[in-house]
Amino acid sequence: MPIPTEPIGSIPRPLELIEAIKEFREERLTQEKLDEEYENALRDTLRRLEATGSPVISDGEQTKPSFATYAVNDLPNLAPDGVTVSFADGHVRQLPRLTSGPFRYSTHAASFLEAAKKYTKVPLKQAVISASLLSLLYPQTGIDGYSREAFLADLVREAVEDIQGCLDRGAYKVQMDFTEARLSLKLDPSGQLLKQFIDLNNQVLGRFSPEQRRRIGVHTCAGSDLDAPHSADVDYAGLLPILFTLKAGNFYIQLASEKDRRHVLQLIRECMQPSQTIFVGVIDPISSRVERPEEVRDHVLEAAEFIPLQQLGTTDDCGFAPFSDDTSTHRELAFEKIHARVIGTELAARKLGL
Repeated sequence: MPIPTEPIGSIPRPLELIEAIKEFREERLTQEKLDEEYENALRDTLRRLEATGSPVISDGEQTKPSFATYAVNDLPNLAPDGVTVSFADGHVRQLPRLTSGPFRYSTHAASFLEAAKKYTKVPLKQAVISASLLSLLYPQTGIDGYSREAFLADLVREAVEDIQGCLDRGAYKVQMDFTEARLSLKLDPSGQLLKQFIDLNNQVLGRFSPEQRRRIGVHTCAGSDLDAPHSADVDYAGLLPILFTLKAGNFYIQLASEKDRRHVLQLIRECMQPSQTIFVGVIDPISSRVERPEEVRDHVLEAAEFIPLQQLGTTDDCGFAPFSDDTSTHRELAFEKIHARVIGTELAARKLGL
């Protein structure tokens, strides 16, 4: 497409899969039956995403417990009482807490990519979790015999391997989910926590060549879980200047749901670098209304006033269901919204003479 368009990642799981996961946890379903439901959901998601006309698709994160914890799922050296994240509607999500070292991923994202490749020939994008979010697993009180410095060295190595594995297996793009970036400014308005996050993620990104970084991107948003954000009240002005210092070639930025899009676009224009492609959000996953293609077109035309066309792309503000128990967004609605993004982006390209 003259203007590239890509998804963020998650698609609401079929209700049959959500129920199967519940039954498995209650020991009322076998692993074999659960795997069948995972396979059915993956196959159907890829087929439906192909039908939207999207030139790039993902596996919809159908087999991940969540976008954040796939890498540490079922690790024996975790406790459930880690850092909590509060959302605007009052609900919370809680990360696990590391209890001992060394730190290793239990699952690498390339396994999801390999599974999806069996069912589609459309270019596949793979989302990975940021090292900065996983850094929150290490307790503030420390771990006897396993220093924070040792943990971070292990974490960086694992995060590099996570991305490299996806690149080696032919991912069209690898997207680092950095949803905690905006949240960090809510937790620490001084920006020191954000700077720590940026420095850590740059340790990971710095291991890749300039050519590889053109296939690596970073996603930032205000959160989207159970139809609620966690940091929508945080001004992008504190984030974007430092965000664009990340050593990535692509940036996926929540924009459709922002109250003042032109303010954000002005910040992007001031902070972006010539080597970076900016994918602006033109779909709001939290809204139950399907955007009209003409509405998407107008959002793209507005963004083109600020971002050079050769650096402009479109995306969704966030994933539609980043946690496997999320039933707040109807599965059909997600596919309709993605289709609107694809058509609206095409309309904008024609209007711009591309």
